[in-house]
Amino acid sequence: MEYKFTRDNFESEVLQAATPVLVDFYSDRCMPCRMMAPIVAKIAEEYDGRVKVGKCNTDENMQLAVNYRISSIPTLMFFKDGKPEATYVGYMEEEDLKEKVEQALMK
Repeated sequence: MEYKFTRDNFESEVLQAATPVLVDFYSDRCMPCRMMAPIVAKIAEEYDGRVKVGKCNTDENMQLAVNYRISSIPTLMFFKDGKPEATYVGYMEEEDLKEKVEQALMK
């Protein structure tokens, strides 16, 4: 399941989550973001129950983007115990993202 994170639910859904969370900071007008969308959706399905995966539109949630210093999109940020553990900027292939998620889960 892919979640939608907003300024209204970010604290409860991401920072207070019982499981690790992968947040895809994106914009609808960003071509690399649109290319990442099906990959992120696939990761959400594959890791369902182990990692909460969702998207945060930076155009609609600019303050969150500022708070987490998102200067380029797509930016994928892995949160564990309410803290950002790893940040990945730019498009990546599905296998690369899987590898990053596995590495983050090992920490």
